[in-house]
Amino acid sequence: MGLYDSFYLEDTAECFKKCGQLENESCDLGNLQRYWLDYETHLVENSTKEKIDLSFLKTFVSNFSTNISEDLHFSLTPSQIPTQLMEDEHKPPDRVRLPRSLFASVQSSKPMVRLAISILDIGSGSLFKGPQLSLEDDGSVLNNRLVGLSLGRMRVTGLAEPLEITFSHQRQPPNMTLTCVFWDVTKGRTGDWSSEGCSTELGAEGTVCRCNHLTFFALLLRPILDKATVQALTRISQAGCGASMIFLAFTIVSYTVLRFSRQRFKSEDAPKIHLTLSVCLFLLNLAFLINMGHDPKESKSTCWVLGAIFHYFLLCVFTWMALEALHLYLLVIRVFNTYFSHYFLKLSLVGWGLPALMVIGTRSANSYGYYTIRDKENRTSLELCWFRADTAITALYVTVHGYFLVTFLFSTVVLSLVGWKIFTLSSATAGKKKRQNWKGLLTLLGLSSLVGMTWGLAILTPLGLSTIYVFSLFNSLQGVFIFCWFIMLYFPSQSDVSSSSGPARVGQTHTTSQE
Repeated sequence: MGLYDSFYLEDTAECFKKCGQLENESCDLGNLQRYWLDYETHLVENSTKEKIDLSFLKTFVSNFSTNISEDLHFSLTPSQIPTQLMEDEHKPPDRVRLPRSLFASVQSSKPMVRLAISILDIGSGSLFKGPQLSLEDDGSVLNNRLVGLSLGRMRVTGLAEPLEITFSHQRQPPNMTLTCVFWDVTKGRTGDWSSEGCSTELGAEGTVCRCNHLTFFALLLRPILDKATVQALTRISQAGCGASMIFLAFTIVSYTVLRFSRQRFKSEDAPKIHLTLSVCLFLLNLAFLINMGHDPKESKSTCWVLGAIFHYFLLCVFTWMALEALHLYLLVIRVFNTYFSHYFLKLSLVGWGLPALMVIGTRSANSYGYYTIRDKENRTSLELCWFRADTAITALYVTVHGYFLVTFLFSTVVLSLVGWKIFTLSSATAGKKKRQNWKGLLTLLGLSSLVGMTWGLAILTPLGLSTIYVFSLFNSLQGVFIFCWFIMLYFPSQSDVSSSSGPARVGQTHTTSQE
């Protein structure tokens, strides 16, 4: 400590990349971090140097009057020493603005202050990573770069007008988030990052940090889905898919029982559509569980086969949910002139054939393969057989996201029309209104499981981690919801059985609600 000649600076900087990486090497992170914090104070209080130009450190130190009439602007280009900019001068992508009110706040005690501005490259070791990043293993300091602002031993906090630091960067992946932070020496034994008193204004190619104090600042880059979160979501999805498979199997068995016990059940189209959707969901859940349990690195050919199978059944589920909505539209909204020859056969050609054509086209473009989600430090958060992450993003957005959006919007419109009809008819019925509304609501919830409204929760996932958990839970339980609806629909009371056949029971539900 206190040895700040060039030799000691270079020697200490060697610890940047070594500290925390070698198990047998003794390293005191707290001391090393305090060394650099104290060095900036040393430049302000005890040194006459105005510029430091080292490979890992660029510092500008100068005296400024506290009676200034305008804000101060400085460049923060990583490869150059910070320089002062004029108010009307072109501003570089990386820069800092210090408000004149900062200097005015200390004007009563000092007519002049000495200011140090540093750009410190901390390398890829453990220096200034903090306990939080080290324990979670899910984030990094953007470009391993810190910006230090210091008036020496003079503490500056609670600024009425915050300072602004602009960090330039490339467009970040959608699964990453950026946060403005400062180094808080009071947190823990060695200090840690904190965002208290700082705000973050995100941009496509740069982020503006506004903070109400002076210290060392950085931009933290974190995956929205870190490894621990991905593991938790995977367990939820696996448990939900397992439960869905059990109940979907019950649905298939129930259909088989009804087919042999009710003669008219063989010719009805609605239960056949429900059964086909159940089979698709069962196979999709099975493909998902196999994919999650398979090591994608074992065999490239096996991996692309698993990716193609998973893609196919996913598209089949989307298609059959849309066909459920189409059948619902013909049954409830159109009502008249809804007879089509070989109706279910035509639906099957679309439901199974269209996804097959899309998968064949995707395979011909060599889009399937090893897919991995990594954080900024190239650490793996999730890996499976899916679309190749490097070259198949366009195919993913077109054949999955785009196709889902089209089918989901169609299903939403149909369900909205059905809901409008249910509650409009219920409101026109005299007596038992409250009971009818409950029946209508339950009917709508049951129909929503058939047309895939739980998948629509994916649209809300950008709102935060909580919505991702909600989507994973409810969507993986779709098979359970379909089983409950199937039992309510086709295993009614004995009086209901004698008064109506169980063909497309949505119509029967509406009729019953009017009695």
